[in-house]
Amino acid sequence: MRTEDLPRHLERGLAPLYIVHGEEAFLALEAAQLLRDTARAAGYAEREVLTVESGFSWSQLSVQGNSLSLFASRKLVELRIPTGKPGVEGAKAIEAYCGDLPPDTLTLVQCPKLDRTAQNAKWFQALAHAGEVIEARPVERTALPRWIAARLAAQGQDMSPEALEFLADRVEGNLFAAHQEVLKLGLLHPPGRLGLDAVQAAVANVARFDVFQLGTALLAGDALRFSRMLTGLKAEGEAPHLVLWALAEEIRALLRIGQGRSRGVPMAQLFKENRVWGEKQRLIDGALARVNGVALREAQARAARIDALNKGIGQGEVWDELLQLGLQLMGKPLTRVG
Repeated sequence: MRTEDLPRHLERGLAPLYIVHGEEAFLALEAAQLLRDTARAAGYAEREVLTVESGFSWSQLSVQGNSLSLFASRKLVELRIPTGKPGVEGAKAIEAYCGDLPPDTLTLVQCPKLDRTAQNAKWFQALAHAGEVIEARPVERTALPRWIAARLAAQGQDMSPEALEFLADRVEGNLFAAHQEVLKLGLLHPPGRLGLDAVQAAVANVARFDVFQLGTALLAGDALRFSRMLTGLKAEGEAPHLVLWALAEEIRALLRIGQGRSRGVPMAQLFKENRVWGEKQRLIDGALARVNGVALREAQARAARIDALNKGIGQGEVWDELLQLGLQLMGKPLTRVG
């Protein structure tokens, strides 16, 4: 299940085991805390935490799971695997543990994001068979206003659409900050509707971006967002050559997909071959409608010039050139820099 499904699931009662993993750390931590709180309310009064690190003995898992408590009849055992890789010994220990879960014990396993290979491993499948898998997926920019609105509703507040978009822009890529800003608004304002002025006065600009998010803005043709993200990356000290690499990857993918589509190659095959996943797939048609093959090859040439600038060859400001490259790929009018 996804993290947002967990509250409804818990209304039906606790499973004997949960594994929480995923890319969004805030949602993973929040899900784990909800499980702890629910377990405590259900009488799981004792808690043991096992962290897999250097020198960890996997025998502790079965010992803690089966040891009797002098103070409580029910116990919560947390197993934290920071690397997401239990190793050969750990995998065997997990499989054995899942094959004979201890009574009156709730087990919570926490891992970072696990790829498909890890999820197909026997130890993970044993966990999934014995209990429930909770995945903490990132909240995409398009879904962020709804996510914020749901959090506001829980504290009796809502926002105008303009205020929601403003707040989403400021906290994009940083759910910890989004959560803090929502709580802050709850402290500063009474229940009811919040307008744009109130939100602007209260919210700090805490958006965090990474180079991989640039591609989505680029394919969507959202020049304002793309410009804002570039400014944020520059302010955070991101290396411009990494930004160029991300943009060059999008150029190559668009060229190959456009050429393949003209030859009648199925789009599903082209997406797979060019590693285009998720939200980006629905944006490809619009992106290709804005730029043709000639424009994409011109963009490749411009990217080569920016690469030379990165190496100290030629004249120009790299970040300005990166912005112009993005605008060129979105079919926007170019302006002369400098």
